[in-house]
Amino acid sequence: MNAVEEEVLKRIVPSPEVVASIKDRADRLKEMVESYVASHGIDAEARFTGSYSKNTYLSDPDLDLFLLFPPETDPEDLKRIGLKAGEDILHGMRMYSDHPYTRGVFEGLDVDMVPCFHIDSTEHMKSAVDRTPFHTAFVKSRLDDDGCNQVRLLKKFMKGIGAYGAEQDSRGFSGYLCEILVVKYRTFDNVLRAASKWRNGTVIDVNGKGPKMSSALVIYDPVDNKRNAASAVHVDTLSLFITAAREYLEEPRMEFFFPNRREPLSRIRLTEAAEAHGTELISVTFDKPSGMIDDNLQSQLWKTQYALQKKLDEHSFNVIRAVHEMTDSEMIVVFELESATVSRTHRHRGPPAWVDCSGFLDKWNGNPYGEPFIEDGAWTVMAPRQYTDAVAMISKEASVSGIGKELDVSTMKVRGHAATIDDVDPLLLTELLDPRLPWAV
Repeated sequence: MNAVEEEVLKRIVPSPEVVASIKDRADRLKEMVESYVASHGIDAEARFTGSYSKNTYLSDPDLDLFLLFPPETDPEDLKRIGLKAGEDILHGMRMYSDHPYTRGVFEGLDVDMVPCFHIDSTEHMKSAVDRTPFHTAFVKSRLDDDGCNQVRLLKKFMKGIGAYGAEQDSRGFSGYLCEILVVKYRTFDNVLRAASKWRNGTVIDVNGKGPKMSSALVIYDPVDNKRNAASAVHVDTLSLFITAAREYLEEPRMEFFFPNRREPLSRIRLTEAAEAHGTELISVTFDKPSGMIDDNLQSQLWKTQYALQKKLDEHSFNVIRAVHEMTDSEMIVVFELESATVSRTHRHRGPPAWVDCSGFLDKWNGNPYGEPFIEDGAWTVMAPRQYTDAVAMISKEASVSGIGKELDVSTMKVRGHAATIDDVDPLLLTELLDPRLPWAV
């Protein structure tokens, strides 16, 4: 390791006192769960999974405590009993994703209690989370203490460059994926050297390949090679990691692990930046739906951004770039446009002049913006646009554009350029108008 990595490890490896504190609390939680299971006559084994059990966490870890039920358990009974145990012990909240679980807090530690089936092979999976204990066992069997620290370096690097997390907002590298990469390449440095040569569509196997897959990055899950452990990685995040790996190998710096905080531009500077680009901004805000997992809402926020961008491009407002964010109360998307207004008319190309054009000519004869004319061998006409203003177009078309189904259009606010600069989070606008790599801020 170089001096930078040695210094990073000094900062991120939990001290013996922190490790002991977390272990004490985790042990008490497990004892409580085992006592509950025994007193209620529940046939289930309590087992930690995740970064705590693998010793690859950076600071206070989230505790993932699985309740493993016999495979013959009725799926509805598993959910009912498992969720009830989580509520009674954690007094937490039921979370619904592909597989329901309970989220709560125990002595200051965030805890997810997850019911699953105790299967003997991933060939016999009965729920989406049944493979997780196999992930834990695989990593623990392959990493010693030094290997765990190499994972910590990679996780911190991923966090620093903004590539960490398989959630919908991050679209990046999960903790388990970081562990797989260290198992494969042994050291943080080797992972970066390998990544510096990756391309879109790179395929990697650790424990044998499975069926052919198509994705920005394919890494066959070593405990279930029918699964791509890197399926969440978006091509943009992959590209970010490749770029960061190359630049770090050329010049290792602390900023890759601990990036400087981005300071938002002032409203005046934001206005000047847009003027320098010759562009205009619009923003679209929805009230945040209640009672939904944030990761699911992030997925809908991405869907909304893509759907509205498609509409803007279809109507010739031409999106340069877009960003979004979700707060405690709102979901917002901001677009930088070539122009928020367009001409009243546009050139509409019709059929070639050598075919029967009577229908086209009958429709456009007497057109107030000019009669049809021949250009490049085809009848052409100046046709009126449906919309000339981006704000008006979004206000009318958002509900039929394919935005996230949980977003309530009745709560939508569409702001033009000036109102966007005045009212929207200046840090979000700074990221839009002055994008920079995290380690270069």
